[in-house]
Amino acid sequence: MKIAAALAALGLALLTGCAPAESALSQVEPITQVESEAPSREGGEVSMAQESGPFTADTPIEDVKNDPVFGDYGRLLFPVDEGYSSGDTLGELRLVWYSNIDPEETVEIVNTLWQRVNGGETVFYDIYTDEEKAADPEKEDTGLFFFKREPGEKFAVCNAGGGFAYVGAMQDSFPHALELSKRGYNAFALIYRPGAQTACEDLARAISFIFENAQELEVDTDCYSLWGGSAGARMAAWLGSYGPAAFGGDNLPQPGAVIMQYTGHSDYTESDPPPSPAWGKTTASPIGALWSGGSRL
Repeated sequence: MKIAAALAALGLALLTGCAPAESALSQVEPITQVESEAPSREGGEVSMAQESGPFTADTPIEDVKNDPVFGDYGRLLFPVDEGYSSGDTLGELRLVWYSNIDPEETVEIVNTLWQRVNGGETVFYDIYTDEEKAADPEKEDTGLFFFKREPGEKFAVCNAGGGFAYVGAMQDSFPHALELSKRGYNAFALIYRPGAQTACEDLARAISFIFENAQELEVDTDCYSLWGGSAGARMAAWLGSYGPAAFGGDNLPQPGAVIMQYTGHSDYTESDPPPSPAWGKTTASPIGALWSGGSRL
């Protein structure tokens, strides 16, 4: 969770310039990561991440996908094309092109979503209608996971990488969305169709969906932000440069900030929103060193 937390802090620093001075976020204390709050018990400590939900590192991935709490969208928590993932349990999960996947983080994410659904929250939204999905079955594998926090606060859309071949959400967008929600923001993680064009169309549709349903979702659409790593960073950058309408979405404002992580993206326009690259001594992905504007950091 350290990488996601650092990236969240960096990105949120960019948004302070467009947040109202008396924002409710100034009154919000970040939620401490549950793994640091493990209660003591006779015989040793027990992780609260495992205590507060039904899943552990030993839970079979198929059990999570098929848990009735998640309905039909449990399968979208993991790559739809199983050729890009391996492992039988949450603790064994591996994704192509990614390393250092933290089992505790994976368990925390699925337990958090499970808890929220059990508590009456909606954590998944379709972005296409049944008619649209019937006309294009690939749209069945799309949607928005919602990590809600403060009603009326700004929103962010996190976009996972995967080389436009698959969506590595469990490593590359769910952790960031969860961390943003801990800091008071309303965060979405997009599950999109692989392929640069279709991915951008899905992101444009997702942003349009959020704007159209902002009252129901209880989000502030002013100065929203787009986040992404690798292919997801390209998506965020393209939508930041050209806007949702350029990819079939509604005619909407540009995001207030674009936060990019390990990408070779170098396109830009004079009207681009403020970009923020993330860097460090190590990266959670073996894709390569982190990039900023096409130059290695």
